[in-house]
Amino acid sequence: MKPLLFEIGSEEIPARFISSGLAVLKERLLQVLERASISYGRISEYATPRRLALYIEDVSEKQKDRTIEHIGPPRKVAFDDQGKPTKAATGFARSLNIDVKELAIKKTDRGEYVAATVKEKGRAARDVLARELPEMISTLHLPRSMRWGDGSLRYFRPIQWILAVLGSDIIKFKLDGIKSGNVSYGHRFLSPVAVKIENPAKYLYLLKQNHVIADPAERKEAILKGIRKIQSLTGCRAHEDPGLLDTVTNLVEYPTVVSGGFDGKYLDLPRELLVTVMKSHQKYFPAEDAEGRMLPSFFVVSNTLPVNNDTVRKGAERVLRARLEDARFYYMEDRKKPLRDYTEDLKKVTFQERLGSIYEKSERISSLSLFIAGRLNIRSKEKLQRASMLCKADLVTGVVGEFPELQGYMGMIYALDSGEDKEVAQAVYEHYLPKFPGDKLPSGQTGTIVSLADKMDNIASFFYLGLIPTGSEDPYALRRQAAGIISILEANDFSLPLNDLSDHALQCLEPSPEQRQALCRRILEFFAQRLEGVLLSRGYSHDIISAVLSTDELDIKDVKRRIDILSGFRKDTGFPGLLTAAKRVYNILARAQAGPVDENLLAEPAEKELYRVAAKVNGTLADTDYRSLFELEGPVNTFFDRVLVMDKDPRVRENRLALLMTVKRAFDSLGDFSKIVEQ
Repeated sequence: MKPLLFEIGSEEIPARFISSGLAVLKERLLQVLERASISYGRISEYATPRRLALYIEDVSEKQKDRTIEHIGPPRKVAFDDQGKPTKAATGFARSLNIDVKELAIKKTDRGEYVAATVKEKGRAARDVLARELPEMISTLHLPRSMRWGDGSLRYFRPIQWILAVLGSDIIKFKLDGIKSGNVSYGHRFLSPVAVKIENPAKYLYLLKQNHVIADPAERKEAILKGIRKIQSLTGCRAHEDPGLLDTVTNLVEYPTVVSGGFDGKYLDLPRELLVTVMKSHQKYFPAEDAEGRMLPSFFVVSNTLPVNNDTVRKGAERVLRARLEDARFYYMEDRKKPLRDYTEDLKKVTFQERLGSIYEKSERISSLSLFIAGRLNIRSKEKLQRASMLCKADLVTGVVGEFPELQGYMGMIYALDSGEDKEVAQAVYEHYLPKFPGDKLPSGQTGTIVSLADKMDNIASFFYLGLIPTGSEDPYALRRQAAGIISILEANDFSLPLNDLSDHALQCLEPSPEQRQALCRRILEFFAQRLEGVLLSRGYSHDIISAVLSTDELDIKDVKRRIDILSGFRKDTGFPGLLTAAKRVYNILARAQAGPVDENLLAEPAEKELYRVAAKVNGTLADTDYRSLFELEGPVNTFFDRVLVMDKDPRVRENRLALLMTVKRAFDSLGDFSKIVEQ
């Protein structure tokens, strides 16, 4: 057993790709080892901006001996009518280095095929990996990979070196002109030398001697230690942000934390604007006091030695001063006119070429917001109209043009500065919520409704254009917005059918009635898929979910209620009998058409009784929370046992099918019972 060390060195990889890239590399390398029957032990993962590396303990020096069954050509192709082997059979045997007499016939689902079982003696792991590793690197599926020069190899950034050793032995191969070896490299500026790794166990130690901390966890702890040291000396604290901490960890190879400051006049800027300038653009940690108030100072993580701290501080302060001055300029310019005056400028900004301007989108949001308010019996609608027309106004302001991530927030600040109602201003910010899974939801009624309207308009608009998510592609984040709508409706316990919501959103786009109907169906299917995933994650059974989501109307509140009821019914000892009776109805009505029941044609006592019970049940479902469905089991079974549904008289036959259709409607009101699996 020997340790395996594999490292791909490159030009600087963007910080946001390092963790996902390392995960892909680990998955693929383990696949190579598993497929090659090479055993291995514990795995350690290392990464810096210039390298992704894996260290694997106890890797076997040779493959396990394997017995492999090979399937060849079909029997009728491999042997002629006299049973003699054809060229196909002899060629197959020759490819496996065996005699044609060793071939056997194997029966498969596709018919009879020629097969051969071959024992393969394990090869040296070093030789196997020398063949497999270059293929693995060439086929890595990495986000935002690139090609360089005249080669065809794709990677995050141009590869500079490949280190591949098993114990002290180099796994030799060549890829796109790059030879593998046992050499890594130190810090680009502090120690730009080749580092020979003759013993993989010394990898971390040797790199650290050359100012590279390859273990991300160790780098993160070094950053936190540096922050804590400054905090203890200054009494201030760094603004907590796990995402920013992960980012700066992946930006440096040898971190040193430095504190800096800026002119206190910039504290007059809105808090989130200050934080965004420091965090998003400069990757600095803002400083706060014990109560969370902003201080005119910051923490920056440098990629150099402490001896350079003064230079780093001065440079960081100079850059930040320029960025803050830009932010201050745009902020002061934006405030020279009220937010409402910016709405006219939205007419000059295109939302989508075929959908008009952002101003027209705002009008659609307003129409949809008023529609939602009407459905929720909200009488006062002035704030909704105001918020709908103002919610996109900050998109044409200077600050949001420079810092797009502040859209909504700056709109709220400017709305308050302009004297707008507080709830309207809050809605301008909250209509973008939730921005990601698990994000907070709008807290105010106005913001909640405008958020629903905005998201539904986006979904309807892009479905109207045919820009529908496919596979993993979702460039307009429609899945996220659908999930946001579901979360908002559920959290607020709104009874608001998505059928009506999507239909009104489509009406604002003025498609033809036929097109609107077809698009509405597709949008509902889209929502049903999102909702199905949510419900499955909560432990509901797939068949119950499928049964409830099969109904024509999609009301989140009602769907959740019916799933809970049906899940409860399944625990009832009488449910199997009810399910059997329901399926008897569904089976015979698979192709039947609905029609009215003529009571005068009901002659048999069993069908009269079923008619009476079905009418009663349909009338009391809401009052009994669907418990009255259990009353149908006996009459349904008696009906099928004593009445010939498919009577020779077509009028009687159609009337009995119509009777069963009324029974089916009762079951359908809870869910499609034909989709429920018997347990």
